[in-house]
Order: sequence, then C-alpha cells, then structure tokens
Amino acid sequence: MRLLKAAMLGLSVLTAAGAAQAAGTLRIGLQDDPDRLDPALGGTFAGRIVFASLCDKLVDLTAKLDFAPQLATAWSWSADGRALTMTLRQGVTFHDGEPMTAEAVRDNLERYRSAPESVRKAELKAVSAIEVVDAQTVRLVLSQPFAPLIAVLSDRAGMMVSPKAVARLGKDFFTAPVCSGPFRFTERVAQDRIVLDRFPGYWNAGAIHLDRVVFRPIADTTVRLVNLQAGQLDMLEELAPSDAGKVKADAKLRLAAVTGLGYAAINFNVGHGPRADTPIGRDPRIRAALEAAIDRDVINKVVMDGLFVPDNQTELPDSRYFNPKVPVPPRDLARAKALLKEAGVEHPSFEFKVANTPRDVQVVEVIQAMAAEAGFDIKVSAGEVNANIEAMNRGDYQAHLNTWSGRSDPDFNISIFIACDGFQNWGKYCNPKLQEVLERGRAVTDPAQRQALYHQAVEIYAQDRAILYLYHPTWLFAHSAALQGFVTVPDGIIRPQGLRLE
Repeated sequence: MRLLKAAMLGLSVLTAAGAAQAAGTLRIGLQDDPDRLDPALGGTFAGRIVFASLCDKLVDLTAKLDFAPQLATAWSWSADGRALTMTLRQGVTFHDGEPMTAEAVRDNLERYRSAPESVRKAELKAVSAIEVVDAQTVRLVLSQPFAPLIAVLSDRAGMMVSPKAVARLGKDFFTAPVCSGPFRFTERVAQDRIVLDRFPGYWNAGAIHLDRVVFRPIADTTVRLVNLQAGQLDMLEELAPSDAGKVKADAKLRLAAVTGLGYAAINFNVGHGPRADTPIGRDPRIRAALEAAIDRDVINKVVMDGLFVPDNQTELPDSRYFNPKVPVPPRDLARAKALLKEAGVEHPSFEFKVANTPRDVQVVEVIQAMAAEAGFDIKVSAGEVNANIEAMNRGDYQAHLNTWSGRSDPDFNISIFIACDGFQNWGKYCNPKLQEVLERGRAVTDPAQRQALYHQAVEIYAQDRAILYLYHPTWLFAHSAALQGFVTVPDGIIRPQGLRLE
C-alpha cells in the first residue's frame, strides 16, 4: 500500500507539471538528482546524462566505443607521445554568444587542472602546459606520455564552458551553467526538475529535433515506470530488471538495453579518519572473509533477474584488460569463518551505506543476509546519493555500495577510486606497488604492454580488497513508442542528437 501511495504521489506531481509541457518536450526520468552542474565539480552519473544535452565535449564516444569528433574535429600525437594537438571545430558559440576558440579551450583546461574547486585535477595531472597554436588549434603538452588522455577529453574534462560566464559567476557557475551543447540551461528545482531549452545557435542544429528537455529525478523505480506508463514521462533510465517484462508487454513502450562499462562495488574505508579504525577497515583477511561469504551469481539472479554480469574486476570479461587468472571466487562459508577466526574477530560488525534506491538497497540486504551466515553483523544505512558522497568525502563511512558508470579506458575505472592520488579515493587506500603499475600503464600506448600491466593491477587489488567488485550493470532504458532515434551506448549516457517525438 505504501508503494502504491508513493507511485500515485509521484504520478500526481508529474500530472500537474505535465499540463504545462511545450510541444517537442522530452521528459526523462532519472534515478538520482544530479550534483552541481559544473564539469569542474560534477561527480554523479545523473549529472553526466544532463551534461550530454547541455555541454558538448572535445571528443565523444560511439556505440562501438570508438572516439569521434565533437568540438575537436581532429587530433594527433607527437612522435614521443608528449604532446597532443587538437584542431577545433569552426563556428561554435557558447550559449551566451561568445565564440569557442583555442583561447577558450585553454581557459577551460587550465581551470580543470588548477582551480582550487576543480575535481578534474587528477585526470589532467599529466598535462604540464596548454598552448594556443592559432585560433582553431590547441596543443596539450605532457610531462610524460599519457595514453588515457583522449578518454579523459571524452568526459567532463573535455566539456567546454563559457570563460566569460565562469569569470562572472566564479564558484557559483553551477547555478547557471553556460556551455556549447544543443540545449541551454533554463531552471533547476532541487529534487524536482532540471529544464533545458533548445539553443538556436548550436553548431549541429540539424541533429536536434526537440524544443526542450526536462529531467526529473525519481528515486523509486516503480514510480518512474508508473509515470512512463501514464504518459507523464517519455523516457526513463535505469529501469528495474524485474520490470523489463512489463515494458516488453506494453505496446506503447519500448525497451532498450546495452551491457555497461561500469560496475557496482563495495568501497571500504581503510584509512580515512577514525571511522576506518574497524576490523574490516584494518584487516584484509576480514574483507576476504566477506567476499567468501557472498555469492555474486545469487545477487544477480535475486535482484537483477539474471540480466547483469557478475564480476570481481573493473573490466568486462570480454575486455583485453580482464585478467582470466583471477576468476570470480565461489561462495565458501567454511573459508569465510576460518578467515574470521584467524583474524580473531569471529563476529565483525560494520555500517554499510547505500543509495536509497530500491535495487541498491536490495543488493545490500542480500549481502547482509549471506554475510550473517558467516558471522558478520551488518547495519544497512540508506541515504540520498549526494549526501552519501559528502559523507565519504569526510571519511564518515565504513563501507559503501559504489556504482560507477565506467569509462572506455581501464585506467579511469581503477585509478579514480584506488590510486593513491585518486580524486574519489574516499577510503584512502594506497598501495605503492599498485601505484607504480598504474603509472606505467598510463605511460605506454602499446596495447600488449598495457594489457600486461593492467593484469598486474588486477592481481594486486584483488588481494588487498579495498574495493570488492560485484557486477557490471546492463543499462536498461524504457521509452514511449513515440520516441524515435534513440541509440544505446555502453557508457549509459542519453545523447539527444537524433531523438525525435513522433
């Protein structure tokens, strides 16, 4: 009854707002409310979905995981791999009418790599200088070869915003972001909606067939689906796997799916403040016991209807960077109990934070039940995703279920969270040997050499278990049959180019 009331409440809210929707408006239901709408500050997946309509990047990613021109039309490496020269698209303007020139690109990249508030610093650490060659050409000079750089520029560090708007708004840029994407910012009401309107001066205007995009954060998957079925949404992301059959059976709806680059993982606080001083934070044997107590296949079948890909590594099993010598371990309760006895803590307890979404909470509850059989006492604490991130930034957590949307280069699926200088290394894990391997992996471009190095990385992090990887998601989208032109990409991002409402 509570769930039905919640669904009806969500439906009534959107019905009231839906009456005022303009023609050509695409309404998208998001699982989470994005964090700050500034590429220098953003860290949520929901924010990346909004940015795809708001802020173009230097480079984009295709459905086949190839890099494609967006604001940069071409790029080339120097012979020694220490400089990347990019040719910029002509005729691009920001939403405030300012031209996007090489000087503007330099200003953006300098802000990302040096502004006190920027969280992009680690991603651009290898960049030692940005040079303006001419009005449409920029050169990135590196302190050492850095193979993942193109992948970096295909995400937030490659998003170009108006330097004039940054100068005017400063740290408050996120309140009224000015970019160069197909839609410009109109309004935001926290936990309710983000509204973007079509930018007439967009360089690729012929690919845009919508007047407005409205993003509505709705954490409850059932409420999102109810609103889609009632016509109050046109599309939703992160459909619950258990609802896939309902969408397939509804002639008015369409289901789209793609295996994602990302993963879900248990992130442990092993060195960030007083809350790291717990048995599971101090002793890798207890984390090994937890891993032995769980069954990834059971989690997938019970919570995701078997639609996801169980795994204990950052990369998909068909990736060259997946290490087949480190397979998913089977559940072994006897080993779990033996490890706890060896560690001298047969009934360890810890708080397990999780985003307050039905799927994530259910995943943690399944882990809680399985671990209890080995002797673990887990307290589940569900909270809003941005509040959880702030808590982790403070070190105010013991374990957290992380969901990562994934990147096309393996370095950014590992380093962000467990490199010593990773900007989202909330648990302050630092293994010098892993750090050395990751630094070598970034500095070489030969695929075979990189493969060997990232295989080494797997062997190290799988032993330390500062993070326990659980599964790769299948991105599940549901949308109205009236929406045409949607193309799934393994990064899970909804791109507006080509979308139309019939």
